[in-house]
Amino acid sequence: MLQESTKALAQAKNFAALTTLFGDGRPQTNVMWVDADDEHILVNTEVHRRKYQNVRRDPRVSITVIDATNPYHYVEIRGRVVDEVRGDAARAHIDELSTKYTGAPYANPIVSERVILKIAAERELTH
Repeated sequence: MLQESTKALAQAKNFAALTTLFGDGRPQTNVMWVDADDEHILVNTEVHRRKYQNVRRDPRVSITVIDATNPYHYVEIRGRVVDEVRGDAARAHIDELSTKYTGAPYANPIVSERVILKIAAERELTH
């Protein structure tokens, strides 16, 4: 179960920095739209993207959600991708995220397939 403060930051209109690992251990960080349910941090990507390929090979991630109203307030979540959701649910979720961040459904072309990555927190550090 996520801390309420973590969940609140992830469900608000705040950006996150998701770090995944290449096969040789080098980190890759992407700025992402973010969401949360009661138990997981949620990010939505496409299956052809490098970040997805990275977590399929090594599910360990770090994600930092930054408060848009005060960038000195943020939460860092260290954990693992423990599940994924594809299909209509993932497609609907990217529209929800786009509406949250831009005010309109997702307009970019989808190249492969949308996927929601469910991240289970092993450690939550709030600053």
